[in-house]
Amino acid sequence: MKTDNAQLAAFAAVLRSGSFEAAAQALHVTPSAVSQRIRLLEERMGQVLLQRSTPCRPTPAGKALARFAEQVSLLEAEMLGEIGAGGGPEVGPLRLPLAVNADSLDSWFMSACQEVLTDAAVVVDLRVEDQDHSAVLLREGSVMAAVSASPQAIQGCSVAPLGIMRYRAMATPGFVHRYFPDGVASASLSRAPMLTFNRKDELPVRFLGQFGERALTPPTHFIPSTLGFLEALKSGLGWGMVPEGFIGEQVAVGDLVDIAPGYPLDVALFWHRWRFASPVLDRLTQAVRGAAARGLRPPVSPV
Repeated sequence: MKTDNAQLAAFAAVLRSGSFEAAAQALHVTPSAVSQRIRLLEERMGQVLLQRSTPCRPTPAGKALARFAEQVSLLEAEMLGEIGAGGGPEVGPLRLPLAVNADSLDSWFMSACQEVLTDAAVVVDLRVEDQDHSAVLLREGSVMAAVSASPQAIQGCSVAPLGIMRYRAMATPGFVHRYFPDGVASASLSRAPMLTFNRKDELPVRFLGQFGERALTPPTHFIPSTLGFLEALKSGLGWGMVPEGFIGEQVAVGDLVDIAPGYPLDVALFWHRWRFASPVLDRLTQAVRGAAARGLRPPVSPV
């Protein structure tokens, strides 16, 4: 069974944009043309590939096809660029959908992108996702590569260690004086307000687990912004887990202190990418590994 490139492009465009109308605008065709291409593709495959929801989402069968559609799009764009033919309105620049956790994005990751994005021929579509959950997007075919905390290779992908991001539990001196006058313990941890990035953020729970207190449910503020998180921390709103690279100046001037200096939390990060030949993914992988070597602690060597 052969697939039709125009139908695949329409399918991928609907998933990227979330609707038939937005996909039509991206492809410079009418919504009815997109609908017809999707219908013909589903007839060819013999099953429904898209959930007609808001936004549109792939069915289980559609998830398998989504990665193939993105791979075809990448290979086509690279081939056209190599022969100097240009992309045309339906191809456009070479697009790299990537998943990265917010802390990496706001520290070391963008320097890697800057090495690859030398002109408008390549664009990135960054999805901010928790390092413990970004691998899900790879399985779904939504992204071509991801920074993840999982060392397990996903089917069709390769994985390589990047390094260690060390987190410390930080708070203002005033907050520590109020809630931890006798040090960090079960009773004080249960009362002290805690800052969490979002409901997927498992770092505070893992920190509490070092004290055998995973069942604790302290008052929790959810602040899904790196800048907002740091501002809330410095204002004394609560204690929170912060990458050590973010807090050097605040520690030096005494604005923040480590509430449990002997209990850092190390998160190993890994680079997952599709396992097929692609010059741009190769360049990005090399740039990511170089940026990680500069911005992270060295990875732990296997015993």
